[in-house]
This record gives sequence, structure tokens and C-alpha cells, in this order.
Amino acid sequence: MHRCFLGKCSAILALLALPTASSAQSEDSGRLAVFAAASLTEVFPAINGRPNYSFAGSDQLAFQIQQGAKADVFAAASPKYPDALYRQGLVQKPIRFATNSLVLIVPKSNPAHIHTVDDLTKPGVKVVIGDPAVPVGSYTQTVLRNLGLAAAVMKNVVSEEPDVKSVVAKVALGEADAGFVYVTDVRPVRGKVLAIALRASAQPKVMYEVAFVKGAPHPRAAYRFVTALIGSTDQSLFARYGFGRKPANP
Repeated sequence: MHRCFLGKCSAILALLALPTASSAQSEDSGRLAVFAAASLTEVFPAINGRPNYSFAGSDQLAFQIQQGAKADVFAAASPKYPDALYRQGLVQKPIRFATNSLVLIVPKSNPAHIHTVDDLTKPGVKVVIGDPAVPVGSYTQTVLRNLGLAAAVMKNVVSEEPDVKSVVAKVALGEADAGFVYVTDVRPVRGKVLAIALRASAQPKVMYEVAFVKGAPHPRAAYRFVTALIGSTDQSLFARYGFGRKPANP
């Protein structure tokens, strides 16, 4: 397609693979360029407002890096794309830094009277999901399979969106009756949507990974950004925004 948290020793080795401070000093000018999953739109600027952020679907961002886009850091909502870029030699060893979970949202007025996931199978219900290539879309497929509802719900899918924020927008604007998003995406639209919890056994393992891009224009700033993400202060901020803490090394 065009498109863990690592053990402490492995993470340190990955960080040491960066250029030394003396060799990086001449490059460390201008604003850090961070390519990040759309679901990080609110939390990353709250953690650090200085970088130049590009938020989009993780698959789109990975493709841009493959094409030579000048990024310093890549943070994705799934290990899939950072791991693929690592195998291609385009990023350093990815580090897992947060977790999340999925939830079903409906417009506040709930015109289709959706109260459970089973209601998504009713005729005429308009469901919007993420494109399967996007982490939220892939995770949604896992949820539907785990619930045994994939075939029935997919018949009512009217749109497959390029990132989770597009799913949120369509439901919040009433252009769809329901959509699957991350639990952290409910907070910014709290007055416009209602959230319906999914049972724990249906939840996929949603893990976020971050990696230094090889040849990054600002390696020292990238080092500081990534090491802060896995530190206690930033981890507390992630929790405040509804994210789960960094997962253990697989």
C-alpha cells in the first residue's frame, strides 16, 4: 500500500543511535516537525506546544515519510506503520508510549435511536467507520468481528473515512447515525455526541508507537520530545486526556 513500549535497555540503545549532540547542533535549528496520528490532535499540543505538528491518518503520514517528507518524529496509533518504516530503514526502533480503546458514538439527538451496537444492524441506519488502512478502521473491524456483527453492520456503512477525526465530524454534524472512534476523541465533542461503551472482550489492543525519523533535521529536539513522552510528566497528561499508559514490551 502507498501507503514496545520497549524494554529500557532497548529504548536506550535506540536513543543512542541518534547523532551526538556536537554533530547535531548545527542541524538543531527551526521547529521540530512531528507527524502524528489524528487522535493525538488535542494531547500533543497540550504536552508540547512548540513543534510544527502534522496530524492525519497514520497510513498517510507513513507514506509521506516513505516519499521523503522532512519529519523528525513519527507517532502512530498502531505499531503497523512505524514497524514497517523501521524494517525499511527509515526510522529508528519504535517505542510504545500509550494505549487507547474504542467507543461507539451517536449524535446527541440520536435520531436513529441507537442504544447498543446491535442496533447498528437495523435497516436504514447510517454507520461511518475509518478506512481499513487507517488504525481506527482496522481496530473497528476487529471489534465487529469480536462481536460477530461484521457482515451485518458493514451493510449499513455509508462511508470509510481517512482518519478518526473525520468519523467524529460526520457523527457530530449529524451526517451519520453512528461511528466508531477512540474514547479520547469524545472529549472535544462532548456536547455534540453521546458515547456507547463497548464490552471489554470486544476491544482490540490499541497501542501507540513513536519513532525518530532517520536523517531528521532536528535530532536533538526529536530526542527531547520522544524521551519526554515516556516520562512520568507526559504520561500523567496522557492519562488526563483519557489515554492508557505505555504498554509493556511485547
